Amino acid sequence: MSAVVAVSNLVVSYGMDDGEVFAVDGVDLDIVPGESVGIVGESGSGKSTLGMAIGRLLAPNARFLGGEIRVARRSILSCPAAELRQVRRDSLGFVYQNPMSALDPTLRVGRQVALAIGERAGPAEIEALLGRVGLPDPARVAAGFAHELSGGMAQRVVIALAIARNPAVLIADEPTASLDASIQGVILDLLAALRRDTGASLILLSHDLRMVARRCERLLVMYGGRVVESGPSGRVFHHPRHPYTRALIRAAAGNEGPGGMLEPIPGVPPVLRRSSPDCAFAERCEFAQPRCRQERPAVHRVDGREVACHYATSELIRADRASAAPA
Repeated sequence: MSAVVAVSNLVVSYGMDDGEVFAVDGVDLDIVPGESVGIVGESGSGKSTLGMAIGRLLAPNARFLGGEIRVARRSILSCPAAELRQVRRDSLGFVYQNPMSALDPTLRVGRQVALAIGERAGPAEIEALLGRVGLPDPARVAAGFAHELSGGMAQRVVIALAIARNPAVLIADEPTASLDASIQGVILDLLAALRRDTGASLILLSHDLRMVARRCERLLVMYGGRVVESGPSGRVFHHPRHPYTRALIRAAAGNEGPGGMLEPIPGVPPVLRRSSPDCAFAERCEFAQPRCRQERPAVHRVDGREVACHYATSELIRADRASAAPA
């Protein structure tokens, strides 16, 4: 099956006042039609840069230093502005972290939905789309402004805008980060349901590995701008083979078990001033060996997933990790 999104050896940096910072450091990613993929990692891991790069929606100081991105077989990095707008409009839908900043405060909700659908969209089409994302009384919502909505309702409107043209791919970047805990699961379940109903692919970006594992078929774990582990969600979550995946699970709230304590990951993620020549996680890794600080790890195929670790196949970190991820 042909990939609807194909990312090949992507390298992205940001120009800062004190020099260049590498955010994505050689990522390969293929998304097939209808697939749900979660991309997880700490802040600074590169997941949001990767997600927004797919639509070439990065900040002005971002630089594409290498690689290729194709959406529906069209090159995102080399296509002219008019073609890029068409790809975004017809093939991609984006759901952002803060719904209030994603909506125009000066336009009524219905007008924004009409613009997303097309200029000739009438009240019936607008209300049908708002009802599709579970908003009660769509006519009242359409007549109002963003500031009159709760956070959950605003995020549903943003999702409606994202699916207005039936995109091939939905990209949701921390879509529940600004929402109350009581509504987070509802929004994530809505995204999952819309993915199933429309046949679109879903890319869900989050720091919460447990939440993503429950709703996505495949997991990618990022650290230092690289994908360090990827594979079927259940296998990655319950039996992680990369030391960072294991540490991320053990540090997450809800994974400590009755009477247990969380295990924070020592240190902080690196600020990369160049493409990493070694393992970026080595300074925080409990299994690090001299080789880890000298040589960039290759990707190994291990137990049905891909792992970028020198010792992914060795007894050093081969122990069963089931205890790292309580059900």
